[in-house]
Amino acid sequence: MAIDLIETLKQLFNNEFCGKAAAQLGESESGIQKALGGIIPTVLTGLLAKAGSGESGGLMHLLHQASGTDISQLTNGGAGIPSGLLAKGSAFLQTLFGGRSGEIAGAVAQYAGIRPQSADTLLQAAAPAALGVVGKHADTAGLGASGVLELLNSQKDKILASVPSGLGLAGILGVGSLSDIGARLSSFTGAFKSAARTPGHTVHESTTSGGNQWITWLIIAIAAILLLWWLLRGCGARETMTVVESDSITMIEDTHATAPVARESIKVTLPDGKVLDAYKGGIEDQLVQFLQDPNAAAGKDVWFDFDNLNFHTGSAEITPESQVQINNLAAILNAFPKAKIKIGGYTDATGDAKKNQQLSQERATAVVTALAAANVKPVQLQGAEGYGSQFAKAAADAPDEERKLDRRISVSVREK
Repeated sequence: MAIDLIETLKQLFNNEFCGKAAAQLGESESGIQKALGGIIPTVLTGLLAKAGSGESGGLMHLLHQASGTDISQLTNGGAGIPSGLLAKGSAFLQTLFGGRSGEIAGAVAQYAGIRPQSADTLLQAAAPAALGVVGKHADTAGLGASGVLELLNSQKDKILASVPSGLGLAGILGVGSLSDIGARLSSFTGAFKSAARTPGHTVHESTTSGGNQWITWLIIAIAAILLLWWLLRGCGARETMTVVESDSITMIEDTHATAPVARESIKVTLPDGKVLDAYKGGIEDQLVQFLQDPNAAAGKDVWFDFDNLNFHTGSAEITPESQVQINNLAAILNAFPKAKIKIGGYTDATGDAKKNQQLSQERATAVVTALAAANVKPVQLQGAEGYGSQFAKAAADAPDEERKLDRRISVSVREK
């Protein structure tokens, strides 16, 4: 069954949605409608560029991830922009546009006459919805890479023609014209089909990420080596070992080497009367003082580091113990409803830079998802971005005591 991507997404982001989004974001309904008129084909153009890049495996993995998106949230009668979409939006935008999503949001805001923050929120909602529509259709129709490429190639002209010229999208994406994106897609689609017909040439069209199974075996091998090392070391010494789940990698420390630094427990009282258990100088203490200070200005350079947020080794799964600080941050945001934040993920300078960036992005997104699940208003969550090791201060060969400061998840207060 054929699907018209532009029209399908217009039906999802209909007048009813625009009205609710306008009320939630404090914008005019006409401004929201105009913004979405540019955002929908823009996100699909990003998908066309991804499809024409020659990485069909990456394209199918992306759509497989997006196919689980619950796009019914847009039409089930809920109020405003679903937090479930916003939680995924930042990661998908990063995959489609790299670091250009902020520039795109600015262009949409200027074109539609709305605030950049509102445009960014709409982009974060539209990205998982658009990719979810394509991913679900691919699953339902049983499309492999070849089928998805043909689908996108057949609709590229309508998609590219729907992008408002006032956005200047070609310049933002670094191409001479949007037709260049269409030409690349057509060229790659033809080459892909030709390769598939070539005798002896196998084209893999799996929609899953089974090719990453080697990572699992690598983790198992490393775990076995660490276990053997620990057992052998235990035969010759009576040292107790503690595994600390850090923001980036797993650290192993001798518990007797240095005494743990005592932290002073305090009570942090919020404007709504709620009292939080926290540590003096911790993120709760710092953040509340900042939000209550009339002379402290918010902005993209204002960051606060989580100090009790950890993940399971090598994953973006937040440990159960970390939920306390997640809930504390959610309580703070609820008590300061004008506050808007962005989550940033960072790693140290060791290891593969690309993998570090990916892990930091996944972990930052996981925090946004957790905050949304803790009932933080979607408009207060301005996205998540993984910076990997690009801001690491310690050298890769520096002592771990220095490098661990670079492994963190941080909160940027964009408005207060």
